[in-house]
Amino acid sequence: MPYVLIKHKVRDYRTLEAVFMEDEERRRMAGSRSARMFKIDEEPGEYVALIEWDDVEAARKFAASYELREAVEWAGDLHPLEAVVIEEVLATDA
Repeated sequence: MPYVLIKHKVRDYRTLEAVFMEDEERRRMAGSRSARMFKIDEEPGEYVALIEWDDVEAARKFAASYELREAVEWAGDLHPLEAVVIEEVLATDA
């Protein structure tokens, strides 16, 4: 299963959250299956979004899209977009 991993650094989490939630339907229509936001421990204002996709081509298209760059700008990211497509290659129970 492919994922897009996006690293965010923002001043205001609420703005990031609002943009992320507003973009949910567009992601779904593009093939996203689910999305999660994580706080990076002990790093003020740093978050990681993990978005699951139906297929790797849809994930690549999203990661390279103008719409993603625009959403990152609206969210107030302090750094340039960091988005990578990742695919699970190994899983264990612990």
